[in-house]
Amino acid sequence: MIEPAGTSGLPRIGALALVVPDYDAGIAFYVGVMGFDLLADVDQGRKRWVTVAPRGGGAALVLARADTARQAAAIGNQCGGRVLLFLETDDFARDHAHMLAAGVLFEEEPRVEPYGTVAVWRDPFGNRWDLLQRR
Repeated sequence: MIEPAGTSGLPRIGALALVVPDYDAGIAFYVGVMGFDLLADVDQGRKRWVTVAPRGGGAALVLARADTARQAAAIGNQCGGRVLLFLETDDFARDHAHMLAAGVLFEEEPRVEPYGTVAVWRDPFGNRWDLLQRR
């Protein structure tokens, strides 16, 4: 059985691994461009433990440098071409405008769906994300 985590007594997802070509490139984008917090950057010898998270909370991303050809081939396609991650916002227009001004590549114009306002974007490594404001 999984031991409870957090204050709710229920298990939760605390972090997800995201394979990137280089730690510093991942930090430059997620912290420098997107404004995520750098939670940890610990040198472990042959690798680093790098975690980032949006300032609004939620699961952290463990930026994992690709060390093999197989891992490198998965960069940007970790979900088989589907959207991998969902960045939720309370102000779609504000964050969409900020991201556009920062040079983030959106694949589409914002659209309104029954669940909220959404637009698909890519990080510089090819990973597809949704920017989402729920109804």
